[in-house]
Amino acid sequence: MQIAIYDTTLRDGTQREGISLSLMDKLRVTELLDNLGVAYIEGGWPGSNPKDAAYFDAVRDLSLKHAKIAAFGATCRKHSDPADDANIRALVNAQTPVVTVVGKTSMLHVTDVLQTTPEENLRMIAESVRYLKSLGKEVIYDAEHFFDGSKLDFEYGFDTLRAAVDGGADVLVLCDTNGGTLPWEIERYFEAARQAFPGVPLGIHTHNDSELAVANTLAAVRAGAVQVQGTINGYGERCGNANLCSIIPDLELKMGLRALPPGSLRMLTHISRAVAEIANLAPDDHSAYVGKSAFAHKGGIHVAAIRRNVDSYQHIDPSLVGNQMRVLISDLSGQGNVLSKAEEFGLDVNQAEAVKVLDEIKRLENQGFVFEGAEASVAVRLYRAYPNYVPIFSLIDFTVIVEDRRGRGTIAEAMVKLEIDGEIVHTAAEGNGPVNALDMALRKALMPRYPRIADFQLADYKVRILDGSNGTAAVTRVLIETHNGVKRWSTVGAGANIIRASWLALVDSVEYGLCLADQDEKARVQ
Repeated sequence: MQIAIYDTTLRDGTQREGISLSLMDKLRVTELLDNLGVAYIEGGWPGSNPKDAAYFDAVRDLSLKHAKIAAFGATCRKHSDPADDANIRALVNAQTPVVTVVGKTSMLHVTDVLQTTPEENLRMIAESVRYLKSLGKEVIYDAEHFFDGSKLDFEYGFDTLRAAVDGGADVLVLCDTNGGTLPWEIERYFEAARQAFPGVPLGIHTHNDSELAVANTLAAVRAGAVQVQGTINGYGERCGNANLCSIIPDLELKMGLRALPPGSLRMLTHISRAVAEIANLAPDDHSAYVGKSAFAHKGGIHVAAIRRNVDSYQHIDPSLVGNQMRVLISDLSGQGNVLSKAEEFGLDVNQAEAVKVLDEIKRLENQGFVFEGAEASVAVRLYRAYPNYVPIFSLIDFTVIVEDRRGRGTIAEAMVKLEIDGEIVHTAAEGNGPVNALDMALRKALMPRYPRIADFQLADYKVRILDGSNGTAAVTRVLIETHNGVKRWSTVGAGANIIRASWLALVDSVEYGLCLADQDEKARVQ
């Protein structure tokens, strides 16, 4: 059975607080959604703002392979003819093959929001749909507040659906607009609608205000819905819309239904993260199916089990949705975590070396280190566990001075003394802060022997105070992210002295970049 996926990320999704997509953003998302293979893309409300109107002009130049573009708008206004209504004209001028018309189902909205009569609302629905159908449009009717409205007045709720059917609507979409309906209520009303309108395709549109949007959507499909509306990553007003990144794999992998073209499901993780990037939002690492942590294993017992059978703690193969399994290292880890991580980095570590690294990690985590987000620091500890390990340098001492000089402002200077290949190297450098000065002095000392260090760029520097009640004596954790133009890696340091903590993270970053980055990349590619 085929379920038609109707994506409303570009309309309902942009009503989320903090999202504002440019015209070019909307076109990029359109291409991503079409590549995924959704059946419908709701581009916006052409009567509401110039940007949405411009979108419908521009989208006609895209060569879409799968999706139909839908324009969204309300029924005509009370006591108006659809042909003369500005909102309806905007829908027509969008020149889309599909229009989605939203009408009022709830008597509360009819009397208090529209301030009209029940009979006039029914006329508005029927005549708006009929007029758009007369122009050759595929018309999807969204019954706004259907479940809340039917609870208030069951007969009138179904009268509004009948008005849309009388007007010729191709699909009736039942909307849980306030997001407060429960799954068994969804099923009950869908069964009633299916009996009342046999042969008329039904759709579902849910919101997540009760954390039930996905469950309610699946309940509707069980009860006969053949069209599912939602957004990528569940973006939407208030608590969001139904999350297509969960619904689509649920439909295909759990319910045995077809929602996308064959093979397209493997694109889902990429699409989720690409849309988040375009929306300038951090991806939710803990999202089902597509999150970075969706198939991440931390507990030692779990990892020991998946090393014997990968299905022991995973409900699906992550590659089915384009994701991947990850093993985390922490004080909850066992030997299996360390051995799995070594294999991931392409390092040959025996059990004794793994135990040694695990003991060190647990000791350091007790001191404030956290290695989950600093996998390069794990890699260098595995590397250092080799019996023939020789460090690329050893610290003899460093000094950092911060002065506020008249005429020059605040100046930071660092002096570093290292032993490199049996030679003592003493350098100094200035920076815009003490950590930057240390970084520059370290680079200056290593550059003659390791010119590749010139490619290393500090991408991010995070500081977290772990025990703020101790004031300025609190333990500080430092996370450093570095890249070399090809790869990014993260390292960690911790301690009561923020400069010392930063130095530890810097040392791990440099050693990983010089000794392991290329090796790790080759291992992952293989």
